[in-house]
Amino acid sequence: MSFFEVVDPQFSRFVMGNAPVKQLATGFDWVEGPVWFGDLNCLLFSDIPNNRILRWVPGVGISPFREPSNFANGHTRDRQGRLVSCEHGTRRVTRTDYDGTITVIADHYQGKRLNSPNDVIVASDGAIWFSDPHYGIATDYEGYKSEQELPCNVYRVDGQTGEIAAVLTDFYCPNGLAFSPDEKRLYVADTGRMHSDDPQHIRVFDVAENGRLTGGAVFHVISPGCADGMRVDSDGNLWSSARDGVHCIAPDGHLMGKILVPETVSNICFGGRGKHRLFITATTSLYAVSLNRRGAL
Repeated sequence: MSFFEVVDPQFSRFVMGNAPVKQLATGFDWVEGPVWFGDLNCLLFSDIPNNRILRWVPGVGISPFREPSNFANGHTRDRQGRLVSCEHGTRRVTRTDYDGTITVIADHYQGKRLNSPNDVIVASDGAIWFSDPHYGIATDYEGYKSEQELPCNVYRVDGQTGEIAAVLTDFYCPNGLAFSPDEKRLYVADTGRMHSDDPQHIRVFDVAENGRLTGGAVFHVISPGCADGMRVDSDGNLWSSARDGVHCIAPDGHLMGKILVPETVSNICFGGRGKHRLFITATTSLYAVSLNRRGAL
């Protein structure tokens, strides 16, 4: 069985034929938001419909981390190593401090409630960027069906002042976010509104030192399926979720190859020893594969 599909011959150097795609755990409803904690030797990820964050430890397996989780979706770590989470149920972004204290980073904009924060990344200047589509309030499956008060935007929370700004306002439903290794480019997936024929693609923006964005051209269109969660390796290649697995996209936007997964992939992250292992959340299961590539910070 082949776990890989090579499109560009260079992709053959990124994968190893003797490194299989392994199913680490299964039996979930819709898993998302993997984040690696190397200092604790564990992976956290969300099982959204079941309202919980789970922990996977090598050689040990799965255990609860937070239940209920306020229907948490995407996670990342800030530059101090703290967990930053998007919560559908409370329509907010939070930070979990070392002692377990939960601090609200953002839950309103201009006096209105956020929709359902989805994905989040933290820049080296401490700014927190997150997407806010409506998926978590559209039904009761991944949160609580509620009135939408704001457009589906991408926001930036200043790392020093805590001020929140809507930095991208022309998306149907912004979803996955990823910086290039030098943080000069921001990739944003648009997965479109529910029950619509909106365009679904990845756009790329140039990032100025003050966080101002320019550009916004379509960078790549995933097929089959669409881009959801994304990560970048240390050489600037973008790895994206897709219906048939994980797609590797070169910095110029062309498809290099695929990691084939038997379920629709929702999100990914690099972790493990040397940050060379790609963890994959896919519908009902958690997978992993070792690569000849390292994830960027």
